[in-house]
Amino acid sequence: MSSGRPSRMRVGLFVTCLVDLFRPTVGFAAVKLLEGAGCAVEVPRRQTCCGQPAYNSGDRADAKAIALQVLDAFIGYDYVVAPSGSCAGMLRVHYPELFAGEPKNLARAQELARRSWELASFLIDVCGTRAVAAEWRRRVTYHDACSGLRELGVKHQPRQLLAAVSGLEFEELPGAEVCCGFGGTFCIKYPTISDKMVTDKAADIAGTGADAVLAGDLGCLLNISGKLSRQGRQIEVRHVAEVLAGMADEVPPIGAPR
Repeated sequence: MSSGRPSRMRVGLFVTCLVDLFRPTVGFAAVKLLEGAGCAVEVPRRQTCCGQPAYNSGDRADAKAIALQVLDAFIGYDYVVAPSGSCAGMLRVHYPELFAGEPKNLARAQELARRSWELASFLIDVCGTRAVAAEWRRRVTYHDACSGLRELGVKHQPRQLLAAVSGLEFEELPGAEVCCGFGGTFCIKYPTISDKMVTDKAADIAGTGADAVLAGDLGCLLNISGKLSRQGRQIEVRHVAEVLAGMADEVPPIGAPR
């Protein structure tokens, strides 16, 4: 019986700034996963930032200018997928808010929002992915990034996919839904509070006895990796896409010396 969706969906990958600049392998992993799910994946060259730093800082003028560029870059795709709940949340939740008083641009923003998804959620909820061809013999735990969890409802999807990874042992993280303290510009404005939050997060991660901590947002992972490294803890930090795509042993953990 047909599922009612096209046999080969055309997906525009929103790479995100942090992936582009700090961890390109996450982008390659996302492409591998999406193509494995039967999607035709393209990476529009015109894309830049989603505009979230400007938006969160109250700079609506620059946020709108960036958003308009994104709207133009992703015209024509069936879906727009990002390996980041933060950026996907910006496209899906905040673009319509940003253009609330501009009917023409609001309609475009709403149309893009309907097509925008976080990677793990897209694989489970749209593609119907239930298995991945990956093996990773580690005991892992998982941190739920704030935007993906609270704005997009990303919770069970990455865990469901990780359950299909051969050799992987999953240990639930106490306080998995508690912020790591990164919060984009939050860690710059409130460094003392941010440091306390990530210190608590690192202690919770270590308490699980896990070999590795995973998440779906690179901002959180960079923050957590930095704290674990400064504490001298030998816990791998990785984006969930790298594990699901079977690429975790091909590249060093986040924050490891190159």
